[in-house]
Amino acid sequence: MTTSHARSYDFDLFVIGGGSAGVRCARIAAGHGARVGVAEERFWGGTCVNIGCVPKKLMVMAADYRGMIEDSRGFGWDAHTGAHDWPKLIAAKDAEIARLNTIYVNLLDSAGATAFEARATFLDAHTLDVGGKRVTAERIVVATGGHPSRLDIPGGEHAIISDQVFYLPEMPRRVVMVGGGYVAVEFACMFAGLGAEVDLVMRQDLPLRGFDEDLRTELAEALAANGIRIHRTRAVLRIETDGAEKIVHFKDGAPITTDLVFSAIGRTPLTESLGLEAAGVVTDGFGAIRVDIGNATNVPTIFAIGDVTNRINLTPVATAEGHTLADRLFADVARDWALDRVASAVFSSPPIATVGLTEAEAAARGPADVYCIRFTPMRHVLSGRRSRKTFMKLIVDQRSQRVLGAHMIGEDAPEMMQGISIALNCGATKHDFDRTVGIHPTSAEEWVTLRTRTRVAEGPRSPAAETQLVDPVEIGAAEMGVGG
Repeated sequence: MTTSHARSYDFDLFVIGGGSAGVRCARIAAGHGARVGVAEERFWGGTCVNIGCVPKKLMVMAADYRGMIEDSRGFGWDAHTGAHDWPKLIAAKDAEIARLNTIYVNLLDSAGATAFEARATFLDAHTLDVGGKRVTAERIVVATGGHPSRLDIPGGEHAIISDQVFYLPEMPRRVVMVGGGYVAVEFACMFAGLGAEVDLVMRQDLPLRGFDEDLRTELAEALAANGIRIHRTRAVLRIETDGAEKIVHFKDGAPITTDLVFSAIGRTPLTESLGLEAAGVVTDGFGAIRVDIGNATNVPTIFAIGDVTNRINLTPVATAEGHTLADRLFADVARDWALDRVASAVFSSPPIATVGLTEAEAAARGPADVYCIRFTPMRHVLSGRRSRKTFMKLIVDQRSQRVLGAHMIGEDAPEMMQGISIALNCGATKHDFDRTVGIHPTSAEEWVTLRTRTRVAEGPRSPAAETQLVDPVEIGAAEMGVGG
């Protein structure tokens, strides 16, 4: 709640950063009657709306249409893939982003918050320089997010980062993607889908470190099926140029000549030049602001939310943190949400979705029953794209039979996983899944027809414990009406 001496400040709350987390925190606090200011120096909506999730998914969708056109021939359509108009896609994307920018500003205005289109930096724990103006606040929230990391190698300046890809004037015909995380995977699939030759270079043996091992293996197969050349356990040594071409050199192996080098090696919290030291705010060795479970920093009146804390770097988590913090500070409302059961998606081709524990994480806690199925969805029985497999996996605590994790790669995986995540947050057991009647014919019904245990996971997984799929037929049994 606002303290009695708060009126001596210009604002009860000031938020640095106008992204998803900052705007939500600002408008909820203003809705509770707080005097709120929020500063954004670049664009309203932050990374997600402008140079992240939203435009990225629009571009991934554009790439998917190529496969859809080809698939339609198996259903009798006389369809042919024509040339793709990259400038038209970028213009349509820009128009949608501009619309969303306006919505974010309107949300703040309607809530009664004061918006500053300026950079804000700390002068002390209660004072900010906002575009050259001195502003004070009882409480301050840092919600500046993060930014892509660049390649720190000779010639690294010749590689673009994700911020730049959305404004490329033309579609590159050859792309070297450096990195094995979700950004690298998503854009590799996007460029490949639009017709580019793509080389994916990663330090790991499999993409998506930290995800379930079966998902990582399935994704690697899917990437290869998409025509993406995967270079495993390789590091870029230097980048040279020859006219418009880039030549990527490695410690071992032949160099690759390409039109575009894309650095997707991770993100760094955006805390440089904020003046945090003037306010006494502590960061870790990577620039992330250290916070407690309530998003409070070591300075009692300063908080941090979203990717700038480098905890769970997902837009919905950042938004929830902003909402929760505003409620707690100005309405004395406590919200309960589980950070260990947050669903996430990777918009690769096909997409990935996951919630809860991986098999290795579950096994480390005790014996876990593992249920898997891999099949060709009904659509691709006629499309002829048999390489478009779907893989589903449930991980169940053997003692309690509570479902600990769900993992999927396949069409509509993110849409399905949102519902599955509700079940896990409600503590659903395998019996709850088994007694649920499926929707037929769908791939989604496979979640409730997994009857035969694939294996038991106990401790570190050994090489001998490879997945033995329950039903390795060419189409999901339930979807064809023969499962159960």
